[in-house]
Amino acid sequence: MPELPEVETVRRGLEPVMAGARFVHVEQRRPDLRFPFPTNFVARLKGWRVSSLERRAKYILAHLTSGETLIIHLGMSGRVSIHSMAENAPGAFHHQVPHKEKHDHVVFQLQGPNGQAAVTYNDARRFGYMDLVATHDLDQSNHFARMGPEPLGNHFSASSLSDALKGKKTPIKQALLDQRVVAGLGNIYVCEALFRAGISPKRQAYTISGKRAERLAPIIRAVLNEAIAAGGSTLRDFADASGELGYFQHRFQVYDREGAECVTCQTPIKRLVQSGRSTFYCSKCQR
Repeated sequence: MPELPEVETVRRGLEPVMAGARFVHVEQRRPDLRFPFPTNFVARLKGWRVSSLERRAKYILAHLTSGETLIIHLGMSGRVSIHSMAENAPGAFHHQVPHKEKHDHVVFQLQGPNGQAAVTYNDARRFGYMDLVATHDLDQSNHFARMGPEPLGNHFSASSLSDALKGKKTPIKQALLDQRVVAGLGNIYVCEALFRAGISPKRQAYTISGKRAERLAPIIRAVLNEAIAAGGSTLRDFADASGELGYFQHRFQVYDREGAECVTCQTPIKRLVQSGRSTFYCSKCQR
C-alpha cells in the first residue's frame, strides 16, 4: 500500500494539473471501488474548480469551490496518470480522452491555468476509494475524526509522541502503525525509522519516552522527507502521476533485507511477523 511519501509524491505531481482547474467532464466507469461511489458523484464534481490540493495521512484532498472536498485513497494498487491535451474547442475535449486501459475506473477531464488535461484513476485490486465530504466537516468525518498528527506537521514532536504512547502495552512497531498515534506511517518507514533510532520493534510502546522519543520523532520526519525527495518507494505497483518509479527502495537499511548484513554492524538482518506484517530489524543495533 502506498504510504505517506508515495501519496505526497502523487499529490505533488497532480498539483500543477488540478489546483485551480475546473472539472469539465467526469467519467465514472463502475459503481464502486472498495466502497460505492458517493451519491451523484459525477454531478457533484462537474463544473466546480479545485481551490487547493492537499494531503492528509495517506489521503489526497481536492478542496472544491462547491464547499466539498474530493477524498482519494489509493488503497493497495491505485494509480493516477496525467494525460495532457491540446487546446481545442470545449466540444472536442471529450473525444481526446486517453485510450481506456483495463482497470481504468475514473477519468477526470480538467481545464486549468496550465491547459487541458485528463487524470485517470486505475486500480486493479479496487482497494482504493473516493468520497465527497463537506470541507468544514472533514476533521469530524469518519476518515479523520480519530486520526493523529501529521508527522511532517508542527503538531508532531517528541512530546506529542510520548503522550500518544503513554500506557500503551503493545510493541512500538505496532503502535506507530496506529493512525491514531501518528498519521500516515506504514510498514516500510516504521521499520526504517526504528532502525535509525536504534529502537527494537519489540520494545513496549510505553517505554518510548524521554530520550528515546526525542531521538525517534526527528528520525521519523527525516526518513519521510528523504523518501519524498527520492519519489517514494516502488515495490510492486507504485508510480507517480507521470509514470516515474520511486527510488527510496535502493536506500533501505533494513526493510526487505532479511539475511543481508546490517549496514552498521554486519549482523544478519532478521524478520519477524507482527500483527500479520513483516518487520525487519537488526537484533544487535536495535534495543
